[in-house]
Amino acid sequence: METRSIFQNISPIDHRYSLSEKEVFAAAAAWLSEEASVAVCLKAEIALVAAHLAIKGTAPGRLAELRTELEKAGASVSTAEVYAEEEKTHHNIRALVNVLKKKVPAEIAPMVHLGATSVDILDTSLAYRMKGCCRSVVLPALRRLEILLCNFAEKEAETPQVGRTHGQHAVPITAGFAMAEYVSRLGKSVLEIERLSTQLKGKLAGAVGAYNAASMIVRDPEELERIYLAELGLEASEHSTQLVEPEYLLRLLLEYNTAFGIIANLADDLRNLQRTEIGEFREGFAADQVGSSTMPQKRNPWNSEHVKSLWKTFMPRVITFYMDQVSEHQRDLSNSASQRFIAEYVTGFCLAASRMAGVMEGLAADRERCLANLQSGGGAVLAEPAYILLAGGGVSDAHEVIRKITLAAEREGISFAAALAKEEDIQRRIGEQLVKLSGPETPDCQKVPDSAEAAAAHAFFSKPENYCGLAAKKAKELAIKYRTLMKEKEKE
Repeated sequence: METRSIFQNISPIDHRYSLSEKEVFAAAAAWLSEEASVAVCLKAEIALVAAHLAIKGTAPGRLAELRTELEKAGASVSTAEVYAEEEKTHHNIRALVNVLKKKVPAEIAPMVHLGATSVDILDTSLAYRMKGCCRSVVLPALRRLEILLCNFAEKEAETPQVGRTHGQHAVPITAGFAMAEYVSRLGKSVLEIERLSTQLKGKLAGAVGAYNAASMIVRDPEELERIYLAELGLEASEHSTQLVEPEYLLRLLLEYNTAFGIIANLADDLRNLQRTEIGEFREGFAADQVGSSTMPQKRNPWNSEHVKSLWKTFMPRVITFYMDQVSEHQRDLSNSASQRFIAEYVTGFCLAASRMAGVMEGLAADRERCLANLQSGGGAVLAEPAYILLAGGGVSDAHEVIRKITLAAEREGISFAAALAKEEDIQRRIGEQLVKLSGPETPDCQKVPDSAEAAAAHAFFSKPENYCGLAAKKAKELAIKYRTLMKEKEKE
């Protein structure tokens, strides 16, 4: 078959990303390339012959010999041969069958493809490939990323950072707690992907799914199907037309898309936190790396942007996954082209997960910048606890009282603590509540000296980083939980 330079390929996956992500590309290609597709279809055809031999009661010794011959024949078939034969047949599976029949022992040649329709091979081999790729490539990439997220969340669990909603400063959290969001979201998705990968099904139910052809060969067509699929580590679809029920694969692809969206959300957050005016996180940057062709000082968050861009490219493919759910009557060919591009989608997803893991390996939190940004609002982020404490002291319009104090602080250009100190009665009421809270059962971040109410309020409202809630605790708990789950799954 004609070969060409990879730079003559059209898909960027086959040149730009096959070079920049060599290991991921090679691992995915072993399951998703056209060569892999032909090889697994051959594997399915061999499994079918083996099932026929088993159900006929072939003697164990002879069965082993024939299995060896079958495997040898299958290994000798090249993708180029199959494609050359397809030029004659204009049918991919018939071409594969014709080539294989010429290479197996004559006594078993009639059993090649016997009782099967093309999709008994195609859908079964697709399930085998998707399951194998998921467990060998996708899940290891996602677990690696998840563990790196856990490590970062735990490392920065107590690093104060301003929380943000609507792009505005909210109340204090920690950098580890911010990352724990993705630990939790991606962790659950990884577990669901693993579960769904075990649900993929195959079939040997014939042209319309009713076992018509197999019933002319054996007394129990479903037994033949079970033996055939067991050879490939699969089970039968509960009901088939000419196709396996599409929802098994659809659900797995949709969960891929869910995980992809989580990773894109993370990439977007990291990109924004690296803005010059924020500067709380920083991607690793190689010594010889260039950020701009004209601005030598630039250190762009290009890896995070790259992940977001891959998501933008592949996320819309989910529409095609849904469209492939629909096939007229027992089957039409409206999914024959679109389904081939699943391989591109899964590869793009793996590339994004791998690139994101690379980002996390080199990601650093600028703790001083995190604290400076938190303190930059003059302590206004502590308006919430002031309102809560004042309401706890019996003031019914506490929210409005504190709102007016924040406006005064802004108008006068002073800190929230200074503006609060001007309202002696309000400060005293808040201080009383703080003193009540300061005790052995109170979290360290909320402890105040056991002194006068005014001193207690001043101490608390002068340090917004002390109003951390359960951020550090939650970050550590989630990091430990999901790291443990990922490592347990790796051992299975």
